[in-house]
Amino acid sequence: MKKVLEALNDAQREAVEHIDGPQLILAGAGSGKTKTLTTRLGYLISEVGIDPQNTLTLTFTNKAAKEMRERANALITHKTSSMPLLCTFHKFGLLFLKFHIEKLGRANNFVIIDSDDKKRIIKRIAKEKKVDLNIAFINSEISKYKNTLLSADEIIKKAELPDYKQIAGIYKAYETEITENNLVDFDDLLMLTYQILNQDKELREETSNRYQYIMVDEYQDTNELQFKLLELLASEHGNLCVVGDDDQSIYGWRGANIRNILEFSEQFKNTKTVKLETNYRSTSPILKAANELIEHNRQRIGKKLTSHKGDGIAVKVFHSLDESLESRAIAKEVKVLLAKGVSSDEIAVLYRINALSRSLEEGFTKEGLPFKLLGGMRFYDRAEIKDIISYFRLFSNPHDDFSLERVVNKPKRAIGKVTIDKLKKAAFENKYSIFSLIQEKDVAELSTIVSKKAAASLKKFAEDIETLRIELDKSLYNFIELFEELIGMKNFYASTPEGQERVLNIDEFYGYFREAILTNPNLTLDVFLNDISLQSEQDQLDENAITIMSIHASKGLEFEHLYVIGLEEEFFPLLGEGCNMEEERRLGYVAITRAKSDLTLCYVDSRFYKGQRKRIDKSRFLSEAGLIQGESLKITKAPSFKKGDLVKHKIFGIGRVQSSTKSGREYKLKINFGGSKREILSSFVQSV
Repeated sequence: MKKVLEALNDAQREAVEHIDGPQLILAGAGSGKTKTLTTRLGYLISEVGIDPQNTLTLTFTNKAAKEMRERANALITHKTSSMPLLCTFHKFGLLFLKFHIEKLGRANNFVIIDSDDKKRIIKRIAKEKKVDLNIAFINSEISKYKNTLLSADEIIKKAELPDYKQIAGIYKAYETEITENNLVDFDDLLMLTYQILNQDKELREETSNRYQYIMVDEYQDTNELQFKLLELLASEHGNLCVVGDDDQSIYGWRGANIRNILEFSEQFKNTKTVKLETNYRSTSPILKAANELIEHNRQRIGKKLTSHKGDGIAVKVFHSLDESLESRAIAKEVKVLLAKGVSSDEIAVLYRINALSRSLEEGFTKEGLPFKLLGGMRFYDRAEIKDIISYFRLFSNPHDDFSLERVVNKPKRAIGKVTIDKLKKAAFENKYSIFSLIQEKDVAELSTIVSKKAAASLKKFAEDIETLRIELDKSLYNFIELFEELIGMKNFYASTPEGQERVLNIDEFYGYFREAILTNPNLTLDVFLNDISLQSEQDQLDENAITIMSIHASKGLEFEHLYVIGLEEEFFPLLGEGCNMEEERRLGYVAITRAKSDLTLCYVDSRFYKGQRKRIDKSRFLSEAGLIQGESLKITKAPSFKKGDLVKHKIFGIGRVQSSTKSGREYKLKINFGGSKREILSSFVQSV
């Protein structure tokens, strides 16, 4: 451990050796935050003598948890029979609920539903209530309510606008259904954990005393619920150490509250703040651009990155007439880099919005360059991929009614909701799974339950499933060809909106499946399904291809040669209602600091977008980063809010923003406080 500590810089060592009381480690991009956090855990256990069972380290992704667990375990020289608990927030919630959910009158054999399951339940309830609202919007609102600890009854009381009244009713019915069926959604893992700890003082004290030393990674990404949960967990001792970077808070759109990190020292008294400002990733010119850009933000604690690597080549600004010329030029430059021996996995192109990837794909394809396109949606969350996975689950377990319901009419087999409801009822009465019911009855018998046409379709469906299950036992590799021949998922999706893209995604999945079989001859279908359920988009990076991805997806990654396209007003930064310029600027900061030594920022004079060619101005970020001449005024406005945001006023309580207009250095908000509508300046309210 002594040698490990000697390898740290002064700031890192100061953070590691702080033991008691709250601590904020403000870790700039590439400053060794993971190294600092894992070393501190090792130091507490191996040097201070803290029992590993008295520590709790929380992350946001399984991938981060796995990496940190491996690094921390390697540093723990004092080995004991117990191991430190290092996991995601939601894994912690799951473990807690398995032991304590009975305090809410629930059994601990609850089933966790994923986001797709949740949407299906919401869609059915909305249909029953004759509510014609976007299901994704309803789902997002319910998630938002849960993560701000607002119950269905509270929303019903507060809702004023018709749409929100309807959503409140759906929220109430949804909560009733999942509770009655002992289901738990992703948000419940934390919300229910908080409710139990908040209402049970004895358990709260016991839990807090068990986890005497709590650490949190990526604290800038925490939301209101996570903050309140951490307050309870640290309530008995205050030993909460958080690591994060306010300048990399880019997930406000999904609930992250930047105030959690900005106001940490106010919320937890006597906080020790340590700034990690030595960057080990990027050269000085790259960090100079990043520092100058982010200094225009008002909502930040403040720090300045310095490069451990020192000088390097200047940041390049690349100007093209349009997106076709831009992508062609980047492709040719990349080709030169590859010819010089640069590894393709050290090259990446980033963009702010997914629509900009099309021209890149064309340019790279024409030059014959291998690339991996990663968008904003997880690959395995796409409808066409989830359908195939549901089929695979049926091959593994044909009595999985949930998966059967998803795919029994994909491709179309004239089997609608009414038919499915009749099958479910008959299966329940006969104590069968739906598949068993179909399999054991002939067409005539099935025709007494559903229509003759549906009965014939169902029998063919069951026969195809059985044929494919037999093929699986013969050859996992050749199974895909027969699957396509009998089921025809590619033909089915080719005729849907975005058909070509969906077919390409299916081909990608098949290719991955075959590759997995080749690399692991002993692979079983069950193991494959378990593995992919835990994968994230970053796990799918192809090491032998240039990466094309959104800036959001790039966070946490780094590349030797980096291009960022779309540096134009309206594209980056996004403009218009709901735009948060400070978060846009933080995205710019994240993009720039992904580069290690070679950074090129690109802009064009016009782009073809949303059906028409449009002339556009270069991004203000280029001048703010000190890279081109132009106005570069420091921004001193108050935080912005968008329509639909929940806010809290110290006198009027909680309300919802209906509109936002610029007023001097801040914004004037029209807010509905439970039916009373008022205009309030933005500096007098805070996000809920």
